[in-house]
Amino acid sequence: LSVASVEDPVVMSKIRQNLREKHARHIADLRAYYDSEIQSLKQQLESSHRTASSEELKKINQSLADRDWCNLYVLNRCDQLDAALNEASARIKALENKNNLLEKQVADWRERFCAISNTSKVLQERLEEMRTAHKEKDNTISRLKSRLKELEEAFEKAYKLSDNKNTRLQEENKMFQNLLGEYESLGKEHERVKDTLNTTENKLLDANTEISDLKRTILKLEAQLKQVEHENTLKLRH
Repeated sequence: LSVASVEDPVVMSKIRQNLREKHARHIADLRAYYDSEIQSLKQQLESSHRTASSEELKKINQSLADRDWCNLYVLNRCDQLDAALNEASARIKALENKNNLLEKQVADWRERFCAISNTSKVLQERLEEMRTAHKEKDNTISRLKSRLKELEEAFEKAYKLSDNKNTRLQEENKMFQNLLGEYESLGKEHERVKDTLNTTENKLLDANTEISDLKRTILKLEAQLKQVEHENTLKLRH
C-alpha cells in the first residue's frame, strides 16, 4: 500500500473490514477442521473400542488429548489476535479523530489568518491614501503661505503707494482675514488628518502583531499534525 492509500480513511476502513472478515473465516475454518477431526477420531475410537488393545486405547486417548490441547491453544490464540485487532482498530480510530480535529483547527486558524491579512491590506491601502491626502494638504498649506506672503508684501506696497489709504486698507484687511480664516481651517484639517493617520498606523501595527502570533500558532498546529500523522503511520505499520 502507498502512503496516500494508508492515510485515506475509506481505504483504512475497507482494510480493517477485510481483515475482520478474513480473521472470522479463518477461525471458522479452524473450528470446523478440528471439530471434524475430533468427530472422526471419536468414530474411530467407537468402532475400534471392542477390538483394540489397551495400548492402542492409550495411544488413541493420548492423540485425542493432544488434539484437544492443540485445538484449545489455537482457539485461545485466535481470541488473542481478535482482541489485539480490536485494540488496534480502536487506537487507529482515536488517532483518526485527533487528526481530523487538528485539521479543523488548522483550517480555522488559516481562515482567521486570511481575514486578518485582508484587513491589514485594506488598512495599508487606506494609510497610503491618507498619506497622499496629507501630502496634498501640506502642498496646499505651502502655497497658501506663499500667497499670504505675497499678499502681505502687496499690502505693504499698496499701503505706501495708495492715495485712498483707508479704502485700500479695508479691502486688503478683509482679504487678509479671509485668507487667514482659510489657513486656520486648513491647519485644523491638517491636525485631524495627522490624528487619523496615527490611529491607522497603530491599528496596522496591532494587525501585524496578531498576524505574527497566528503564524506561530499555525506552525505549532502543523507540527502537532505531522507528529500525529507520524504516530498514525507507525501504528498502521505495526
